[in-house]
Amino acid sequence: MLENLEYPLQFDFKLIALSPQFSVIDAGNNEIAFVKQKLFRFKEAITVYKNENQSTELYKIQANQWIDWSASYEFADASGQYLGKIARKGARSIWKATYDIYYNNNIFEYRIEEDNAFVKVFDGMLSEIPILNIFTGFIFNPKYNVISSNGEKVAVFSKEKTFFGLTFQLNLLENISQKDQERIILSLMMMVLLERKRG
Repeated sequence: MLENLEYPLQFDFKLIALSPQFSVIDAGNNEIAFVKQKLFRFKEAITVYKNENQSTELYKIQANQWIDWSASYEFADASGQYLGKIARKGARSIWKATYDIYYNNNIFEYRIEEDNAFVKVFDGMLSEIPILNIFTGFIFNPKYNVISSNGEKVAVFSKEKTFFGLTFQLNLLENISQKDQERIILSLMMMVLLERKRG
């Protein structure tokens, strides 16, 4: 379980790995989760472990349909209990990445929304230019705001400036419940795998 978290949290990707994977590190430099995406699946699927040795499974995140622009992804704990889901807003995400977080019976709870759409546009343009594309990770770093159903910004998730690494940082801005933190973190785990090629 993700509990008693010390912010900010770092999502540190492994650069040399067959499948996309990253560690989540807390402010005390402790690994609190290790995320691994399964390859060659018709449906997106990731497993969240307690740490990199992958001996203790904490959560599973599974697409509800075959790979699709507007697919949603459900969270379950190790016992299979449903915790919520994240859904990408298909057409809206073409301009600015946008995802909605739900709990229980599809009750909308939070929205993850890219802060600046122009970062996505310029990142895409520069990444197509040979040689210059190696600088995208230092120049264009997307930031995402986590906004509650009542319009309050509760967290910020941003890519750190780097030439070769891939690290994101999560800062909590408001005091929210542990369950809400859990759903937000699981949502960002899935979102960052879908958006990781940018910047």
